[in-house]
Amino acid sequence: MANAVRRGRDCGKYSALLLVLTFAVSSAPLAYGQFQNQTQSQSESQPLASASTQAQSQSLTSNPLAGSVVDQPATSTPIDLTLDDAIQRGLKHNLGVILQAQSALSTRGTQLQLLQPLLPTITGSAQVSVTQINLAAEGLRFNIAGFPKVVGPFGVTDFRANLTQSLINVSSIENYLAARHNFQAANLSLEDVRNLVALSVGNAYLVCLADAAHVDSVTAELAASKLSLDQAVDNHDAGTAPKLDVLRAQVDYQSTEQQQISAINQLQKDRIALARAIGLSLDQPFNLTDKVPFAALDNIDPETAVAQALANRTDLQADAEQVKAAGLQKKAAIAERLPTASFAGDYGDIGVNPNTSHGTGSATGTIKAPLFEEAKLRGDAKAADSTLVQKQAQLNDARNQVDADVRDSLLDIASAAKLVAAAGSNKEMSAEALDEARERYKAGVSDNLAVSEALAQLEQANTQYIAALYQHNVAKLSLARALGVAASKYKDYIGGK
Repeated sequence: MANAVRRGRDCGKYSALLLVLTFAVSSAPLAYGQFQNQTQSQSESQPLASASTQAQSQSLTSNPLAGSVVDQPATSTPIDLTLDDAIQRGLKHNLGVILQAQSALSTRGTQLQLLQPLLPTITGSAQVSVTQINLAAEGLRFNIAGFPKVVGPFGVTDFRANLTQSLINVSSIENYLAARHNFQAANLSLEDVRNLVALSVGNAYLVCLADAAHVDSVTAELAASKLSLDQAVDNHDAGTAPKLDVLRAQVDYQSTEQQQISAINQLQKDRIALARAIGLSLDQPFNLTDKVPFAALDNIDPETAVAQALANRTDLQADAEQVKAAGLQKKAAIAERLPTASFAGDYGDIGVNPNTSHGTGSATGTIKAPLFEEAKLRGDAKAADSTLVQKQAQLNDARNQVDADVRDSLLDIASAAKLVAAAGSNKEMSAEALDEARERYKAGVSDNLAVSEALAQLEQANTQYIAALYQHNVAKLSLARALGVAASKYKDYIGGK
């Protein structure tokens, strides 16, 4: 019977903590999935923050949102870390933000490279040479008296400027305009990554708070188990309880002690994950000062929220810019059939030496047109058209996904709020049931099996409450991300409205 109680306790505990696991999957790891335009799945492991542990493992190879750049050494003085501090540090030091910022700079470089062919290119040169020529070696073999066989040495100095200018090149113009839209898309993607970082860091902070609450809960349960064990030992010594009660109480106490060890270990690992995401040295001690209690977030109209998200989401705006870029690249591919016109000219001063030099120059206009490149021209056009269709499909799907993100978050908020209320009531009743079972055991009305069952119910109720509170807070933070305001207005959502 005692084994059945313990099995029921573990089953209830893991069922409740599955809520936490689900939301950890749907926040920081999902945020990275949005960053990479793909989805990731998580497996179930340790309670409470097991998804965060798996995210740490994935981050070592593929998740820049879980990493950061550390620019300050650790100190021995603990720092107080609020949720706002953590998110602001993440926005500054998170690897995802840094990599995307550099990607935007790289896109800007590509844009400038495509601009140069449309601008005048001017180069200058200075040349001084001395030449001696063997006429026989050049094929001039004359046996004429007085005709030299070797000419020179003679010197030449040449100072010259060269100009090239594309006059008409429609394909190059379209490619440059496409690059401008790609650069704008990169900047918009940077803003979107900032929202993802706010979600990821906020989730990591909330996981640590849930871990700390779980440690406190298990510690209190350990004290309650010790009280029950002492009571069973006293009753056995007094001859009013069998040895079975003592053994049952000892098993409960040791099981709770194991849970405490596991909970503390998980908390320390998730604190490391938080430090990694915000650029803190892993040797830097810190205290989490925000508790983020329950705060309702009600009266949000789904249609209004979806419209706000469609207007604010910078990832949608980035996708729209990429569609424009793809359309221009298609035009550029079609324009490869058109003639191009260019100008090249030079002017300089050439002579035996600067004192005897004279100005010379040249000017050349060129018109080029493809005569037989049909396979390449058709191939470029088809490839560009395919890219455009893909970008349009991705934008359409992204709009639908934003709609789904908002509605899912609203459903999760409403559901989690009810779970918090139910779990809070269940926790109070479980504590009352434990007190009643202890009184009955103390009075000799029953054995301590009822106490063991009540302890198991209280553990399950505490775990469910922690999971529900975490679920509600992450759902609100996820709504802020879904609306495209996680980086700028997360305080309005995580603290309620």
